[in-house]
Amino acid sequence: MHDDRTLTEERLGRALRERIRPAVHPRTVELEFEVWHAPGEPVPFTEAVAAPYRPGTIGDDWGPAWGTSWFRVTGRVPRDWAGETVEAVIDLGFAKDRPGFSAEALAHRPDGSVVKALNPRNTWLRIGEPVAGGEEFTYLLEAAANPEILDGVSALGDRETAGSEPLYRVEQMDLAVFDQQVWELVQDLEVLDQLMRRLPLGSARRWEILRAVERCLDALDLDAVGASAPAARDRLRAVLSSPAHASAHRLSAVGHAHIDSAWLWPLRETVRKVARTTSNVVALMDDRPEFVFAMSQAQQLDWLREHQPVLYARVKEKAAAGQFVPVGGMWVESDTNMPGSEALARQFVLGKRFFLEEFGVETQEVWLPDSFGYSAALPQLVKLSGSRWFLTQKISWNTTNPFPHHSFLWEGIDGTRVFTHFPPVDTYVAELSGEELAHAEENFRDKGRATRSLVPFGWGDGGGGPTREMLARAERLADLEGSPRVTIETPSDFFAAAEAEYERPPVWLGELYLELHRGTYTSQARTKQGNRRSEHLLREAELWAATAAVRTGFPYPHEELDRIWKSVLLHQFHDILPGSSIAWVHREAEATYARIADELEAVIGAAQRALAGAPEGGGTVVFNSAPHGRAGIAAGGAAPAGRDHGRPAVEVAEHGSGFRLDNGVLRVTVDGRGLVVSVVDLVTGRETVAPGCAANLLQVHPDLPNRWDAWDVDAFYRNTVTDLTEADVVRRSGDGVEVVRSFGSSRLTQLLTLRPGARRLDIDTEVDWHEQEKFLKAAFPIDVRADHSTAETQFGHVQRPTHANTSWDAAKFEICAHRFLHVGEPGWGAALINDSTYGHDVTRTVREDGSTTTTVRLSLLRAPRYPDPATDQGVHRLRYALLPGATIGDAVREGWSFSLPERRVPGSAEVAPLVSVDDDAVVVTAVKLADDGSGDVVVRLHEAHGGRVSARLTAGFALAGASVTDLLERPLAGERAEVDGDAVLLGLRPFQIVTLRLAPDHVE
Repeated sequence: MHDDRTLTEERLGRALRERIRPAVHPRTVELEFEVWHAPGEPVPFTEAVAAPYRPGTIGDDWGPAWGTSWFRVTGRVPRDWAGETVEAVIDLGFAKDRPGFSAEALAHRPDGSVVKALNPRNTWLRIGEPVAGGEEFTYLLEAAANPEILDGVSALGDRETAGSEPLYRVEQMDLAVFDQQVWELVQDLEVLDQLMRRLPLGSARRWEILRAVERCLDALDLDAVGASAPAARDRLRAVLSSPAHASAHRLSAVGHAHIDSAWLWPLRETVRKVARTTSNVVALMDDRPEFVFAMSQAQQLDWLREHQPVLYARVKEKAAAGQFVPVGGMWVESDTNMPGSEALARQFVLGKRFFLEEFGVETQEVWLPDSFGYSAALPQLVKLSGSRWFLTQKISWNTTNPFPHHSFLWEGIDGTRVFTHFPPVDTYVAELSGEELAHAEENFRDKGRATRSLVPFGWGDGGGGPTREMLARAERLADLEGSPRVTIETPSDFFAAAEAEYERPPVWLGELYLELHRGTYTSQARTKQGNRRSEHLLREAELWAATAAVRTGFPYPHEELDRIWKSVLLHQFHDILPGSSIAWVHREAEATYARIADELEAVIGAAQRALAGAPEGGGTVVFNSAPHGRAGIAAGGAAPAGRDHGRPAVEVAEHGSGFRLDNGVLRVTVDGRGLVVSVVDLVTGRETVAPGCAANLLQVHPDLPNRWDAWDVDAFYRNTVTDLTEADVVRRSGDGVEVVRSFGSSRLTQLLTLRPGARRLDIDTEVDWHEQEKFLKAAFPIDVRADHSTAETQFGHVQRPTHANTSWDAAKFEICAHRFLHVGEPGWGAALINDSTYGHDVTRTVREDGSTTTTVRLSLLRAPRYPDPATDQGVHRLRYALLPGATIGDAVREGWSFSLPERRVPGSAEVAPLVSVDDDAVVVTAVKLADDGSGDVVVRLHEAHGGRVSARLTAGFALAGASVTDLLERPLAGERAEVDGDAVLLGLRPFQIVTLRLAPDHVE
């Protein structure tokens, strides 16, 4: 037989494009509309409905970037349309291929109730089904002129720079008859066409579909598509009813709309995106009771509750019916590399608690499809939050190594294992196309051991969600020969079945490192500094407020702290904290962090004044909020200031053309270039800086990654480097050395100091940064042979190779660390600590004498131009320090101490710690009052050195009882606190997290 395949395929394409799809709306009349352009920021419906509207016409321009226009659309159904299904079809100038990134609108009835949203792939409003004829209607459309910022450098990322030119033009405002049979024919043909094109050419099934399509087109009268559609559909019934093979892959289709809480739009616009998406979802649920939609991010539902209470009530109704499914258990889909220990725990606490209180749901799935790599601390936090499963697909974006599993057990740093799934469809915005489903089946790496995977379907990133066309595809693909079986179901149904069928899943140990987006550890330094500072201030506020509440009756600010925590957690969203949002987002973040700092400083100050007592003779009380004692003050305690005896003074003397600093513990030599050429550990006599090298060497690299500017640093950036060795000024400044450098369009000032008795060289850097597409690093070549580095992560640390033996090792050329990064060999090591830097890299070379230089570098600043053309321009203050002769324990201690300086408050009282631990390996990350207002003291702690430990936690108050709880402060099944008087005895495995709830005995 002749091969006429291409002829029929092309025939189908043209018939769909030019005849069949247009016939879905065979009769139209133009609608009338009026428009009002809201000045400034969005306004509530009550203001918009009363605004002065003017007549509009097709072709009208509207919408300066970030503006809002309200369209009042009116119409009357023609009487001769009685008995038909009628829709309004509206196109406000949508970018057809970019749902979620273009203009969008939310339709309201005249009473303000929400109907549904309009977007590039969802342009209809159902008027009646069927209509009686003659009905009059009015809709008010709140249209958002969100600019497209997907390509290239643009000033549109901030309202302050976006300009006032209109971006969109009204293209269509029609009332139309909706032909259900033609629409169904379109769905039939699209599903079969997509399936056919993915089947092998030698497959009999492909040719069966082709011939059925041919017969269908023969039966279709192209001049009367609606009348002939039923007959045409009859020709397809046989191929559409042929069941899938018994071994066909099983796909659990979960409706979803990943909505970035901020990205190429500001937070305020996400509030509206959530309303638009959820309105579409509940409208679809009204028509399709089998439709299940999963939504993560408690913050977004909280916005809906606040701003759209009627719509929120509908969401809750659908949740009670099992169609709308809260998932994720976190406040937002946060970054998981950079949030601190307690912040990452609070993501689960506040997220899970919201879902419990608002929906009565204990979420079981941690849902993070789009974050940029996953901390090895997560499995333990997942389990301690009361969840069971973890989902992401972002690791499919790896540019070097394909991940070897799709379903597996993920083992964290403490040994906790969590059943984890990566959807092999490799997207979280699936359309349920034949291409996607075939890819999911072919790509699935656990064949022969497992039979099912999950596919999240629905427009996302900018929202939108599933469409009626997607649901029609799912219906046809439920049991169709040649395709995986598609079942719409909840994530928990999928996970339960997937876990049950996989008897011995493989195990992945340690972090899920994303081999992409490594620049997110550094971009937008002010946002990162604001996050780190806020985390530390929250620790202090809770600690001192709890201590003052127990000791003095100080009113513990539950509501204020809860509100601030939610704001900090929101800004840890995976496009805010990583620095990959537009300028507007980061400008607002900087202002928010400043406000948070003022509020927390007020809480801390009030609590400390309540504890410090009256000053006697101008006395001062020194508060230590670090988790370790220092300068004679216990961790979490305070004492009257005294003279510091027994510590030698710091000597600063000229040395050659430079200076030498000596505090009896370290001797540091700074040469005439302002470079650190020697750091001698006087305790051991060991030199820290590798021979012939200089430490604190600032280096500038060109930084133009191949694709994602703010997200990526590509390995080739290392090929070109400029060492900043020229100094404008090198001079003594007090007890330190000041170095000033000019380079490019920037200027940098550093102060290098030693503190009395400290084994730490502090470097305080101020940069007035005006480079573009450059990467600033600070290098420390250390004379140590280390085949791995140790970086602090949440509730512990992770080790990573310093070599490039394998492609997996080589791909980790930029890594994340929190307060410290350590390299060492048996008996001696060194650490770099910092107050707000996350990006690092570590390399090694072997010198001619056979010794090894291990170079640790901090990533200080970048200057990408997309999506924020002015990323990081301006003045920054960065603090970091070199800690020679350091063990891991030293790095832990000094990392906390560096970030939590002592506070001095007028007073005379000594403040005993509310809780104390007798082993430095146990780090207390939080001391607070219980969230339920009971007055119980909650303590979260972990083993920080990586070994087993037995310790004693003593309460600084009479103890009535103690219990071990989960993160949400609920008793943990199978765990019992061993109480000895006013102490709890602890036995911890490496990196184990324990939350204790201590009940004070109020009768003393």
